[in-house]
Amino acid sequence: MDKKQKKSLIDRFLNGIETAGNKLPDPITIFAILAGLVLLASWLMNKIGLTAVSPTSGETLEVVNLLSKEGLHQILTNMVSNFTSFAPLGIVIVAMIGIGVAEHSGLITTMMKKTVLSAPKSLIVPVLIFTAIFGSVATDAAYIILPPIAAMIFMSIGRHPLVGMVAAYAAIAGGFSANILITSLDVLLVGITQEAARLVDPDFTGLATMNYYFMAVSTVLLIAVATWVTVKIVEPRFGKYEGKVEVLEKVTPKESKALIWATVSALIYIAILLVTVLPENGILRGENGAFLQSPFMSGIVPLMLFLFLIPGIVYGMVVGTIKSDRDVAGMMFKSMADLSSFIVLAFVAAQMIAFFSWSNIGTILAIKGAETLQAMNFTGVPMFIGFIFIVALVNLLMASASAKWVLLAPIFVPMFMYLGYSPAVTQMAYRVGDSITNPITPLLAYFAMLLAFARKYDKNIKMGTLISALIPYSIFFAIMWIILFSVWLLLGLPMGPGETLHINN
Repeated sequence: MDKKQKKSLIDRFLNGIETAGNKLPDPITIFAILAGLVLLASWLMNKIGLTAVSPTSGETLEVVNLLSKEGLHQILTNMVSNFTSFAPLGIVIVAMIGIGVAEHSGLITTMMKKTVLSAPKSLIVPVLIFTAIFGSVATDAAYIILPPIAAMIFMSIGRHPLVGMVAAYAAIAGGFSANILITSLDVLLVGITQEAARLVDPDFTGLATMNYYFMAVSTVLLIAVATWVTVKIVEPRFGKYEGKVEVLEKVTPKESKALIWATVSALIYIAILLVTVLPENGILRGENGAFLQSPFMSGIVPLMLFLFLIPGIVYGMVVGTIKSDRDVAGMMFKSMADLSSFIVLAFVAAQMIAFFSWSNIGTILAIKGAETLQAMNFTGVPMFIGFIFIVALVNLLMASASAKWVLLAPIFVPMFMYLGYSPAVTQMAYRVGDSITNPITPLLAYFAMLLAFARKYDKNIKMGTLISALIPYSIFFAIMWIILFSVWLLLGLPMGPGETLHINN
């Protein structure tokens, strides 16, 4: 089968996925439908008398009928509080205030350009990959900013611009759950995980750092794997670029000066934080000098807010994008506008999760699922690998990390908790599965944008060409991550600070 035939098969396969995905309703509608299905299921399962015995308390749990008089009263009187108490909502809004100022002031764009442009040519690929992975701190802004910059950087050093663009996109999408910093995604997912874990343990509190150790190691390995794939597989396929060469606009002296002052302000802020947490009697330490259970760890989200807000303001004032407090407020408003779809989604998702919790359906299904897995002796590494592949397949039709986790967490987090696994392990397995197919799903909103960017350099490029260039990243990311996750479990290593693999440790 020649290259043209292979591309035709890829096109047909991906067009089928795209057609199927486009037929799905909006995520808001999906959660509304699911909420209705939960209500109907609560009535049906209550009528047939579905029960389960809690392995922790020995209590017999029954499905609560939410379509009863009492259930309807509970729904109406708690609808607003369900929304306002939805853990991811406040966390994400607070974090995005600071990140939004850093993004709209130009700080994040300048940081990316400066990092990549200052790298030696021999290190341009690993530096680009690292910058792309690191760029997830800017959430979706990285998809918009870095691929075009990467294309121009590659073109300026005599390499094919589409190679740089594809490598940057693959690293952003595939490395969205790997970083050396805590990002807004950590904050968002832990809120959903916490809600799901409380179906089993009402007192469970998750930290944004629960996957940090695994993520940090993943970052190093992803840089190596993505660099190898880029140089050995992707770049030879594109060959030499024959189009018009453009030169990337360098960072201006004014931008460099602003970046220096922003960096200084960030270092001062970090130094102040260290003073409050390094001494045993630091004011942000917990009781008896505790670090993990401390105001510092519990307040990591507002601390992140100021870590981005302060340098963002300083940068904007020096470079001129911020001339008054109104400019800062405007940038905050823009970042909130970017969250409008998430806020509406959160309202509907919060109701669905609340219904799921009140009905006991999630807890009972988790107990039954755990008993089935135990009876089949399907636990440990094989179980988590299976879960990773389930998430990876679902991601092809539902690209939103938060939307998928809202659906899956109430089932799998409690199920694996009943098997003795920490919510941190389940959340990390989910993040691995979600990241693996991120580069190749055409339903990720920024894939269409990548195609538009690519047509600047090749007017005839099609989706199949891009996918054929991105598939190697997904394949080798999957191999690397599954091996790493399996070894991590077998060695019993903690996923993050203060986390254990098993909740009974």
